[in-house]
Amino acid sequence: MKRGLSILLAVLAIVLALALPAGAITFGYPDGDRHPNVGMMVTELPDGRKVSVCTGTLIAPQVFLTASHCLAWMPGAGIGFDKVWVSFDPIVDESATLLHGTGVAHPEYGGPRANDYDIAVILLDEPAAGITPARLPSANQLDQMKADKTLKTQRFVTVGYGLLRDDKTGGPHSLADTSERHYAEQSFLALQPYWIQLSMNPSTGSGGTCYGDSGGPHFIGDVVAAITVTGDRYCRATDVDYRTDTDAARAFLGQFMALP
Repeated sequence: MKRGLSILLAVLAIVLALALPAGAITFGYPDGDRHPNVGMMVTELPDGRKVSVCTGTLIAPQVFLTASHCLAWMPGAGIGFDKVWVSFDPIVDESATLLHGTGVAHPEYGGPRANDYDIAVILLDEPAAGITPARLPSANQLDQMKADKTLKTQRFVTVGYGLLRDDKTGGPHSLADTSERHYAEQSFLALQPYWIQLSMNPSTGSGGTCYGDSGGPHFIGDVVAAITVTGDRYCRATDVDYRTDTDAARAFLGQFMALP
């Protein structure tokens, strides 16, 4: 499966029009096999072409964590999300291994406080063989880290597929298309009740996210502390991510797996 430029631009146009952020890695590095439990979500257009949509993380043998807006990125376009696959290949091309699954968005996503519930899972038909799932944080772990003053010095690692940026100043022409998994390190900026804001300023040694990476992880070690949900239009400044340690996130995820 490979994204043609025309398909990619169409996807971006819809994403931008709907203000649904995606993401890929800015100022990062090829991931190779560093994070084999991070995968790409793939869906199918009405004409049968498969396209990449978002990123996510295996958190149980048959549970793939991503963002709810990844399951609603093209409303009304006739795409059935029973046609959802995940690939854990470092480079997702025509020869990639695709695992079929069923997407489950948070039931309260799409309401007046949609961003407070921007979390989803893809339930795989079969376990992802040979891949160790990532861990989830304990309840309110980020609040505890803030209280004991370890959060402000914590380095996070974000991982994803999609567009890349290595130029601080350019607009869309600075974004490069790729289907390769990349990673970058980030430092902490601010904590909010549902979200965490992380730096993506390369001047401070931080990378970030862009189109193609929504739903992707922000790791503390092997713990998915948050997932990518939003950012600025040209992937230069803003990286605001949905916390997985909150009561709302844990209530949703607890339906599908045991929680720490």
